[in-house]
Amino acid sequence: MEAAFSGNAGESDNVRHSDNFLSVHDMWMHDRYRELMAHHIDSFVYASEEADPQVVGNERDPDLCVLVDPLDTSELAVRGLLGYTHVMIYSRSLARPIVSVVGDIYHHVRLYLAARHDDGRDYAYAYTTDGGFYKLGQPTRKSLSDSLLTNFLMRPGERLLPLSRQERLISALDQAAEDGKHRGRIGVDFGSVSLCHVAAGFTEGVLEFAKGFAIWDLAPGHYILQSAGGTVLDLAGEPIPLDYSLQSLPDIARAMNQRQKFVAAGTYELARDILRHLDLPQ
Repeated sequence: MEAAFSGNAGESDNVRHSDNFLSVHDMWMHDRYRELMAHHIDSFVYASEEADPQVVGNERDPDLCVLVDPLDTSELAVRGLLGYTHVMIYSRSLARPIVSVVGDIYHHVRLYLAARHDDGRDYAYAYTTDGGFYKLGQPTRKSLSDSLLTNFLMRPGERLLPLSRQERLISALDQAAEDGKHRGRIGVDFGSVSLCHVAAGFTEGVLEFAKGFAIWDLAPGHYILQSAGGTVLDLAGEPIPLDYSLQSLPDIARAMNQRQKFVAAGTYELARDILRHLDLPQ
């Protein structure tokens, strides 16, 4: 908040991702998360957005990979508007996540999380600032014309213009219901928290077809949404697996330099309907 009110965002050059905003807060959280994780996990691969993957602890080849985006939407967080933080723990032997937490710095709903329980099943939850606790389940089924879809449309050239050209999707969203009301909406949302909002039933779907999300933006929310019964499909309509192929340091480094285009929704039927109305390059 001091950065927001003073106008001093603490911005610095981002050597690793030249087109991304980077602040001193990102780097402080990057170091702090590594330090705190080492108090709880003896050895792990630390894979943060802000640096190359590294092994922490005494094991040469630890099973657990800790994937971190310390501060998502940094350029909005330092303005006191919106800010999120992602942590996911992936078991390389199981080839899947076992814990994921997405934190909302400013909102009343403070934490979204998913975890693999002793019964081998995955469950998703939300926690609020006043101690509220909610188990997340299959969201309400809605048609496309009754849905609120979101997209990271803040970048005008990369994402907003391609979205504005999706005339069939926009027309389907704008279809009137039997009472004559137009309830379909497109909103802006960000990274993993956008999938968490679908898991909680606050929104119905997310589409990212223009550029794709990096692994730290997609994977934590992907696991939470899937644990809540939702669906994440690639643009060919195939479910995106939770196995992100993080088997070695080169694998992890490679995964962190890739992007995934997708459609996510509370139900498989809605995800498929969104895809049917997208005009994609052949």
